[in-house]
Parts: sequence; C-alpha cells; structure tokens
Amino acid sequence: MSKKVSRPGSISRRRLLATAGAALAASPLGVNPLQAQQAPIKIGMSMPQTGGLAGGGKASLLGIEIWRDDVNAKGGLLGGRKVELVVYDDKSSASETPAIYSKLIDVDKVDLLFAPYATVPTAPIMPMVKQRGLLLIGNFSFQVNSKVGHDMWFNNAPWGPPDSWASSFLDIGQKAGGKSMALLAADQEFAQNLAKTAREVAAKRSLPIVFDQAYPPNTVEFSSIIRALKASKPDIVYVASYPPDSAGILRAVNEIGIGDNVKVFGGGMVGLQFGAVMENMGSLLNGVVNYNTWLPEKSMYFEGTKEFFDKYTKRAVEAKIDPLGYYLAPFGYASGQLIEQAIKAVGSLDQKALAKYLRENTHKTIVGPIAFSPDGERKETAVLQAQFRGVVDKNIEQFRSSGKQVILFPENLKSGELVAPFEAARK
Repeated sequence: MSKKVSRPGSISRRRLLATAGAALAASPLGVNPLQAQQAPIKIGMSMPQTGGLAGGGKASLLGIEIWRDDVNAKGGLLGGRKVELVVYDDKSSASETPAIYSKLIDVDKVDLLFAPYATVPTAPIMPMVKQRGLLLIGNFSFQVNSKVGHDMWFNNAPWGPPDSWASSFLDIGQKAGGKSMALLAADQEFAQNLAKTAREVAAKRSLPIVFDQAYPPNTVEFSSIIRALKASKPDIVYVASYPPDSAGILRAVNEIGIGDNVKVFGGGMVGLQFGAVMENMGSLLNGVVNYNTWLPEKSMYFEGTKEFFDKYTKRAVEAKIDPLGYYLAPFGYASGQLIEQAIKAVGSLDQKALAKYLRENTHKTIVGPIAFSPDGERKETAVLQAQFRGVVDKNIEQFRSSGKQVILFPENLKSGELVAPFEAARK
C-alpha cells in the first residue's frame, strides 16, 4: 500500500487524542468541545507523487488543496463541515490504484471520491466504482468510461466528444495541405484511445495512414522509429505519448529531422504542458502543434481564475512543483467547485442526487462553464490546439507571456495562424 501523503493542516491521531483529553480536563462542565464539532467531509483519491506522472499529480493535488482551503475558509459545507482530503501516492502505476480505492472506501470510509490523475491509473478502478454505485469526479482521463458506461462519472477534462481531439488536429493539418498522416502512439490505455479515434477520424475523411506504430511504454530510444516514420513521407504526424516518451521523441526528431513533407507535428504529447519539461526542452518545442488545456490568453480568464493563479504560484514555488501549473491545477480546483456546487444544491452527500445535479446543470468554474454529456464527458470540447513559437532555451518565465503558444483551435479562443511546414516553424 502506498504511503499516505501528508496534508497541510492535518493532525495525527495521537495529537488529536491528546488535545481532546486536555480540552476535556479543562472544561468546567466536563463537556468535550470536540463533541460539538461536526465530522469533516472526507474526499479520497490517489494521486501520483512519484513516477512518470508525478509532475502532473503534484500540480493537480495543489489545485484541489487550494479549493479545500478556500471552501474551509468560507465555513465549509453542509452547515459548517470542513473538507478533508485523504490522499495516497499511486506511484503513477495502474497496479496500485485498485487497492488504494478499496482502502479509501472500506477502511477510510471517505464520503466522496476523486479519480487519480491520468487515464492509465484510472482505468482499473472504473468497474469497481460502478459496481459500488459511487460517484467519481474524473481527473484528465480519456475515454475510460467508454466501455464501462458508469452513469455517475464526471470528467473534469476539457476533451469533449471522443473524436474532437483528433478532428481538431487533423483539421489544422488538412487546411495546411496535408493529404496523408503518420500515427505514433505508446502501447498503453491513454495513447491507444487517442490512436483509435485518430484512425476513425482519418477513415471518415479518406485520409491515408502511411505509418502506424505502437511502441512499448518503456521505450527510451526513438531514433530507429523516427527514421522509419520519416521514410514514409507523411504530411501530418500525430503522436500520442506520455511525458518521458514525448521528450525522447522530440530529441530524436531534432537529431534526425522529420522531412520536408510534414505540415504539422504533435497532437497528443503529454508532458509538453508541464513547466519543468517545457523549460528542459526549450527551443526543441518550436513548431510543435500540441493539445493544451489552459494558456495565459485574455480569453481564458473567468471569475476567480486570476485569484487562483496568484495563490497557486506562491504555493507552488514553496512546494517546489510546477510553477506554471496551467495544465492541471486549475482543473483540480474546478473539480472541487463542481462537487461544492452539487452539495450546496442537493443539501446532502447523497451520491445519486449529486450525480443527477451534475448531469442536469451547467456549472460555473474558474476554467469556464462546464456541462456534461450522458457519458460524463464535456458536452462541448474546450481542448486547445496550440503551436509553440519563438521559444528559447532555459527560460521558464517566457511561458507566462502570451504568444509562446499560439492558439489555433477552437475558433473562439484562436490567437494566431499556423506556421507550416513543421521544419520551417522550428526555426
């Protein structure tokens, strides 16, 4: 079992008992003041604090912690009950999460569940959560509910309909003159889900796939794969990768080149949204068109967004985690806002009633209004496709300015036009 993550403001059981004993002895009426306190509302989750997904997991958790502190500062929920987070490190591993969520439900007896960050650690817990009839707020998974069909699942991610991610990327490539595509994806749940929808979208458009390869998740050397991909001479290159792979693929592309045919390169590369990875990759990012979730453009500020990032930046520096936090942190905060609004509307922790409220209403959050489809995903896509431009090496502060990731999609948030072909955009 993973080690429990320490929580700001939490106290140990021994300290709690000692405090209770002292308070009881000091009370002239012999009444324990703690008896007058209401039990906290416990929200349980696993979150990667180590392993390949730790960078995202730490930022996501901080976003949720800031919401917890905000709601507790306002007096809590349900007439004064404070919110408590019960969090375990799943080590970025799918093999850890079933046991963790069993413990959260049966031993810790949490009131509500948030999903771990990412698709791979979430997929194994979906059947159990459905079988138990429990509400689950998703955390940036992709299509983990497509086969399970749980009607109490609500994903905080902006993906929208399953084909919207691939469609938006291929739209950009085809408008640039692309007439064929290559597909490179890690052999794991998230990447294969992306690859599957990309194939389906390409088939509907009669867009030939001239290269289609899955690689083992532990691959570190991509030179031979990039050479083979380059030899197929695609116009569009769609990549679905996790953080370590994304860096390895970009380094191989930098060494070997990708060919003059390629109009757009990127699409589904996880990691290129994290401050440390962006700083480390520097100018190698230039030209890549990749998905994102939040960027510092005027059109992306809603009520509370600026205040959130003011708090996040200060606490992230102190905690030595992603100082930008654009990708996951505001959506972690939004997860809290979703459940907060549902609890206030329903007036209880009845999970079926909370699910009904979430399913039937539009919810106001710092990442914009959120409404859900019957499958628990966003009704409308809000995922961004953005191109890296003018990035220099070893300067993380540059990413706080607009223009370093030019938004190409969606149209209402667009901040510039595509620079193509890819090799020209890299310069």
